[in-house]
Amino acid sequence: MGYILGYDPDTLREIVDPDQCAERLAEIGEQRSLPALLERVWLLKVLDRLDEALVVAEQAVRVARMAGTRKDLLRARVLHATILQNRGAFAAAIQELTTCAEEAEGQNWPLLAAFAYQHRGKVSYDAEEYSHARTDFKRALFLRQEGGAPEDQLESTLLAVDAAERRRSRSIIAS
Repeated sequence: MGYILGYDPDTLREIVDPDQCAERLAEIGEQRSLPALLERVWLLKVLDRLDEALVVAEQAVRVARMAGTRKDLLRARVLHATILQNRGAFAAAIQELTTCAEEAEGQNWPLLAAFAYQHRGKVSYDAEEYSHARTDFKRALFLRQEGGAPEDQLESTLLAVDAAERRRSRSIIAS
């Protein structure tokens, strides 16, 4: 997704150009291929159109289950969990991401496992569970390094580790 300009250091959310994302969403239209569905989910999510994103995410999971590979299904489920997270359904998102991370690790798919751990860390971060977030971000970093992830993914994970450590320190001082 080349629409990410960076990450907010406090919220860890993607910083995007909303006009560019809306334009791409219009280009994709109602395409039903799995890649198009997954991209639509992500675009709807970053545009904060969460009700629509949830419907498309559920459709993507169904399509992946029927016509995709196991990896496709895991990617679709992780993306679905990020919509649950943004809607505040933290427990459901954590449960889904835990299952995805464990399956990806069991299949020896380090980059996919890292994707799930990174997002599970973001759910914990949003839920103000900074120690859990930090643990997941560090696991994602290790798996991304092991899997030869691109530099931008390593940087986003390092940013997340730092943010979780800062928040954890603040919460310890405040208590």
